[in-house]
Amino acid sequence: MAPRPLPETTSRIVGEDWSLDDLTGRAAANVEYVRVDLAETTATGALSFEDCVFRDVAFNLAKYEGAAFVNCTFVACAFFGATFTDCKFLGSTFDHRCTFDQVTVERGDWSFVTLPRADLHNATFDGVRMRETDLGAANLRGAVLRGCDLAGANLSNVVLDKCDLRGSDLTAVDPESAGLAGAIITWEQAAVLASALGLDVRPD
Repeated sequence: MAPRPLPETTSRIVGEDWSLDDLTGRAAANVEYVRVDLAETTATGALSFEDCVFRDVAFNLAKYEGAAFVNCTFVACAFFGATFTDCKFLGSTFDHRCTFDQVTVERGDWSFVTLPRADLHNATFDGVRMRETDLGAANLRGAVLRGCDLAGANLSNVVLDKCDLRGSDLTAVDPESAGLAGAIITWEQAAVLASALGLDVRPD
């Protein structure tokens, strides 16, 4: 899948330290943030970024509820221990240099997000809408991807070994190209994957 063009920005913020700040109620559009420290920032709603670019920005241990990052681009950003609850990332792009150690995403909408080659091996996505999300060649080995809507997602060459997939839509998974060794699934999901392999699944 071809990379999306960067959003056009009209202003730039460089080197600011906003760590520990409460960002509730802030809104920005078409802004480029470079080396801004957002570590341990919080927001409990009405935080909105649209068509923004984040370069080398630290979101470590940030906790956001109900925030929106719409059509944003993240380049070499760090998300260690960040928590996103009921957040919207519609159409946003993360380049492969972003790091997601111990990130937790609960509910929210990550549809049309691009995460190619992302290392998500200890990330948790629980109940997240991820329709047509690009997870091509992403590493989800040992991750949690439970109850997620992955309809139409790009899961080509994705690594799902030992991933907890229970309750997620696996209709987009190609079991011949995806790594699935030791993945945790339900009987219903097993039938979906068997059908994808061309097996004739029937009741007893």
